[in-house]
Amino acid sequence: MILHGYFRSSAAWRIRIVLALKGLEARQVSHHLRKGEQRSESYLKLNPQGLVPALETDDGTVLTQSLAIIEYLDAVKPQPLMVPADPVRAAQVRAFALAIACEIHPLQNLRILKKVSALAGDDNAGPKWAGEVIAGGLAALEVMAAREPGPFCFGDAPTLADVCLVPQLGNARRFGVDVDAYPRLLAAEAACLALDAFANAAPDKQPDAE
Repeated sequence: MILHGYFRSSAAWRIRIVLALKGLEARQVSHHLRKGEQRSESYLKLNPQGLVPALETDDGTVLTQSLAIIEYLDAVKPQPLMVPADPVRAAQVRAFALAIACEIHPLQNLRILKKVSALAGDDNAGPKWAGEVIAGGLAALEVMAAREPGPFCFGDAPTLADVCLVPQLGNARRFGVDVDAYPRLLAAEAACLALDAFANAAPDKQPDAE
């Protein structure tokens, strides 16, 4: 398999975690987002959205969107499952993950930050707004996670919720959010980072890290 990504992309970060948890290997190909390499003609042939990650399977099929890729990986190698088999728990885990992937994360994307800053006429407007969105989203996730047993977001094993949470907390710090306000989330993060699969997937451990 080939994983097209970028060391700092939180969506690609999710895939690195899941591949490691499942003991799967993929060759990493980097597309530098700040240099616009994801918009190259060759990459757009793989992923017309011009986004990372994209996963090329062994038969050459190209999959996009991190949560869809993770669902695929769960299907082809179920252990360990990222989404529980129980339908209620599955819905709860997905809701937590989607709160990050659909509500918080998109507003941190570079093209959104640039657009907000341009509209406001202030280079700091985009990042400032993103930080506010992250803080509000994490506050809601803190309440959701506090209802569940630990040490992970939903019990004694990592799930899709944790896979989305760890990169999001990394981004929160980059945007200057005070993450100490979310002790339950930090506890889940600590449990995750004690595992090699999470620790080795961190941006600063990647070949294209800057």
